[in-house]
Amino acid sequence: MGFSHDDNNNLPLTKFESMLKTNHVLFFDSEEFENIIHHYLNQGKIALAKKAIKLGLDQHPTSINLKLFRVEILVFEDKLTEADNLLNELHSLDPMNEELYIQKANIYSKKDDHAQAIKVLKKALQLTDDVVDLYSLIGMEYLFLDKFEEAKAYFMKCLESDFEDYSALYNIIYCFEFLDQNEEAISYLNMFIDKNPYCEVAWHQLGKQYFILKEYTKALTSFDFAVISDDTFVGAYLERGKTLEKLKRYEEAIENYLITLKLDDPTSYALLRIGHCYEKTDNYDLALQYYDRTVHEDPLLDKGWIAITKFHNARGNYQRALYYINKAINIDSENVVYWKLYSQINHRLNFFEEAERGYEKTLDLGNYELNTWLSRGDLLIKLGEVKTAIRNFEQAIEFYPENAEIEYRLAGLFFFINETDKGTFYLKNGLSHNQEYAFILEELFPKVSNKIMVKNLLKTNL
Repeated sequence: MGFSHDDNNNLPLTKFESMLKTNHVLFFDSEEFENIIHHYLNQGKIALAKKAIKLGLDQHPTSINLKLFRVEILVFEDKLTEADNLLNELHSLDPMNEELYIQKANIYSKKDDHAQAIKVLKKALQLTDDVVDLYSLIGMEYLFLDKFEEAKAYFMKCLESDFEDYSALYNIIYCFEFLDQNEEAISYLNMFIDKNPYCEVAWHQLGKQYFILKEYTKALTSFDFAVISDDTFVGAYLERGKTLEKLKRYEEAIENYLITLKLDDPTSYALLRIGHCYEKTDNYDLALQYYDRTVHEDPLLDKGWIAITKFHNARGNYQRALYYINKAINIDSENVVYWKLYSQINHRLNFFEEAERGYEKTLDLGNYELNTWLSRGDLLIKLGEVKTAIRNFEQAIEFYPENAEIEYRLAGLFFFINETDKGTFYLKNGLSHNQEYAFILEELFPKVSNKIMVKNLLKTNL
């Protein structure tokens, strides 16, 4: 039993807190202490709960329930050995108390012995009629073991006992999705909806399953029913907007996103999607307004900065695009997508040194795409940084062995610095792997391609 503000149940709590302030020890029966402790635990006030447990046990030293609260605190504080010893004492006094088994399972779970936790929880099932919470605990332990079929079965038992246990429903769908059982999830949700036709959560989850399978018309119908069941369901409006976008019904998508802004505080996601829809309908002024609102609402949302940068980039407004990507980098200098865009924009503006620096940073952050290596290396060639270009392509070929595009570039660089043996080696490799890229030599190294040795090698091996 908990405390509320509209009845006399809060009197023991008031009395207890008054006692703490005055240091006058007052008497409470054990049930009152249990309610006080339960209240503090629910509020997350662990220190006060511990005080109540100590005073409670001082007044009621034989109370098993108060000692169980002490076990709960010990487990919370990771004092597992002490908690286990106390549980063993309590088990000898009351071996049929299911709460002992629940706490024992909690200790096993904390020790990552989830299989043993499940065994103990199944023993507790035999001792109680209140099985729903135990089903849920067992389901969670199976999740820790990545046994999704077993977890799913126990969460289904929860839902059979309580149709409004939405936490169990979410966990069931999580298991279906992890197992790639979208069709099975749809069958289960349809069966559940037959019994609970106004369950907005089930309709919402059904729509998401259809969306995953790209059955957008069925997904839209499901989200429609979710909204009919609860016209304040923000998540359903967001999903309906996403689905309408897939169906290229952008104006309707905007309407749904705008509803979410009225129902709740604006989210950067909704603002971003509205901007995207306006861009799709060529309403560029409004698109830009919403992209601006997105980055203002959440400066850490990388998708917002990427959208506004790409918006200007696509329209050839490179200076404007560069302004926004620089702002993004100032906020998060470790975002690899920002640096890729920074490099591409600077490249288009013929700011070659800045572009090369951006590509180098992109590689430093772990983006090892072939195009990044090639773009950086070509810029180094253009800047006359031959040795650095060689190092770049030598690193690249470790990630992309036998790649002709890299090999022709290394051949050209080594011939350029008159290291003919290495040049010959890479040119022959390039020709053996893909002759179509031989034009790279002429394009990037015109002087090299005119050398007699190179011409002979090309004639011999083509």
